[in-house]
Amino acid sequence: MSKLIPESELLPPGQWSLTEDKKSIHQSFKFKTFAEAFSFMTRVALIADKMDHHPEWSNVYNKVEITLSSHDAGGITEKDIKLAKEIDAFNWR
Repeated sequence: MSKLIPESELLPPGQWSLTEDKKSIHQSFKFKTFAEAFSFMTRVALIADKMDHHPEWSNVYNKVEITLSSHDAGGITEKDIKLAKEIDAFNWR
């Protein structure tokens, strides 16, 4: 099981924001087309699968909502921060 990051040390990377319950980080993404949004999700899926850490997400047309949390630990761990940074590293919006 991953170790929780203490609340006092939580600083979500980039445009990620801490959710109200402080147990996950969230970001909304908007693309020009559905195809761009789906391509983005495919790339995230490949990275997440390689990390064995999978996001909660939804997609409606050109919008993608992603929430990251380590459910086994009950909150945010380094895995969430690492995946958020990986997503930010290639995001082409």
